[in-house]
Amino acid sequence: MTHNKSRRRGANFNLGAEQAEADKRLLHSAFYESDDYLTISDKDDRRCFIIARTGSGKSAALQQLEEESPGHVVRVIPEDLSLQYITNLGIMRFLDGLEVSLDPLFIALWKHVLLVELIRHRYKVNTPAAKANFLATLRDKIRRDPGKKAALEYLEEFQDRFWVEADQRVREVTEKFEERINKEAKGKIALPGSADATLGATSGDTFSSEVRTELADRFQRIVNETQMARLNKMINVLDEDILDSRQNFTYVVIDDLDRDWVDDKLANALIRCLFRAVLDLQRVDNLKVIVALRTNIFEHLDFGHRSGGQEEKFRALALRMRWTATELEELISERIRVATSDFDVKLRSVYEILPRTNATRGDALEYMLQRTLMRPRDIIAFFNEALARSGRAEPLTWDEIRGAEEPYSRKRLLALRDEWKTSYPGIDRIFEVFEGVTLPMSADEFTRRLDDAITQTAGDPAFTGTEWVYELTAKMWTHAEGSWSDWYGPLVSLLYNIGFIGCKTGSRSEFRFFQDDPDFAERVRNLESITDVTIHPTFHMGLDTRVDYSRRS
Repeated sequence: MTHNKSRRRGANFNLGAEQAEADKRLLHSAFYESDDYLTISDKDDRRCFIIARTGSGKSAALQQLEEESPGHVVRVIPEDLSLQYITNLGIMRFLDGLEVSLDPLFIALWKHVLLVELIRHRYKVNTPAAKANFLATLRDKIRRDPGKKAALEYLEEFQDRFWVEADQRVREVTEKFEERINKEAKGKIALPGSADATLGATSGDTFSSEVRTELADRFQRIVNETQMARLNKMINVLDEDILDSRQNFTYVVIDDLDRDWVDDKLANALIRCLFRAVLDLQRVDNLKVIVALRTNIFEHLDFGHRSGGQEEKFRALALRMRWTATELEELISERIRVATSDFDVKLRSVYEILPRTNATRGDALEYMLQRTLMRPRDIIAFFNEALARSGRAEPLTWDEIRGAEEPYSRKRLLALRDEWKTSYPGIDRIFEVFEGVTLPMSADEFTRRLDDAITQTAGDPAFTGTEWVYELTAKMWTHAEGSWSDWYGPLVSLLYNIGFIGCKTGSRSEFRFFQDDPDFAERVRNLESITDVTIHPTFHMGLDTRVDYSRRS
């Protein structure tokens, strides 16, 4: 007897995991090649800093790149690099306290990690014999170029430790640096405690300002000399002798830099220095280092003078992942096609599972997209919520879509909290102030709600976000004559930039949201011109808001 493997769509039918990289089948079969993905995979497009909100598909894109380019992708995992070990070292905190710039050390560490990982990958260096063969091959290649001798000496220093895991190499470089700093200090300054005391066990505050200045100058010179000349020679060798043909083109992928793996201040420095190291590696023709970073972390990086005036270059090399309505429609259609491939009713378009457009309720897909922050994760979650309520082979009904909206909205509000709670702990307390509000709000109504949020959190010892709320509203307490944008602007900008609110600047204008106008809240004149504020439709039902359509005109 022949068994028909086709089956009808049932209650378990869905469009796969909201995190595409967690759904191997759909990622492989239904991956949508957006314009952003084509830019990421383009070997000649030098944009290499992938800046995106949570749920925008950056991790899925990088995983797809590995699928499409087997043997040509090196993935560097920050959590495997002992970065927390580095930033917790007493010597690092001591030098940071003296305001010694650790940037040269951190840049050297990143270059060291990337170079060694690329060499290990290119020559399969994982045993002493492989390392010896690699060095012999490379020595033969560069023997006619005396200028590259220093580069080879740099590699030979590692001897039998070359193939150990990256975290061990990072620790080794860091420990050598620590030894050099302590050696420099020994006999020149008196350390409190025993004769074996080290700088890492003390604090710069124990010294006078004159001694602090002298120490900072002395140690800064050591930091500045950290292997940079020989490392830069190695980059030339990488370009001309290791990745010397298109056949050896290699992508390096660095994701998950938004994990809580280091202290905030030093994490900022480490990421900023990674950007500078990547910038230097741009001169290697057959290499593309791709760094994926969440939008909020990128915007908070302290480029400024510490980046050597290179902020403009960083931004020019940044790709901000955004999705159009057409791309999201095509992404959902592709998922539907793959998800129904073994069903008796095969579907190819998103409109085959949506109610027809009508004059009363409009276009169902447009309705659903308006209740997203224009990210794949949002629209997939909305569809899955509606499909879970259906369980029939027929298209979804408007009642099923509306019934799914409330749980979907509540979950998206929680997701917004989770996305931003590391940078802004307790931010959900700000969201709660807008529960039950009638929309849209006039500027005055909105201001009263902000006042409630500020006063309620300021007086609550259990609130964990006192520091950032005070920082954003500092001028309210210190500038009695300040303007509205002085007092409320930073908090309004935050709520706008995370996608929570939209703003209107006159009766004839439309509400603007971050996904449509990312720079709106960065201009003071726009903030001063706000006449009405609304909550993004994604969160209406989650906050039990009511829309008064008579107010919208």
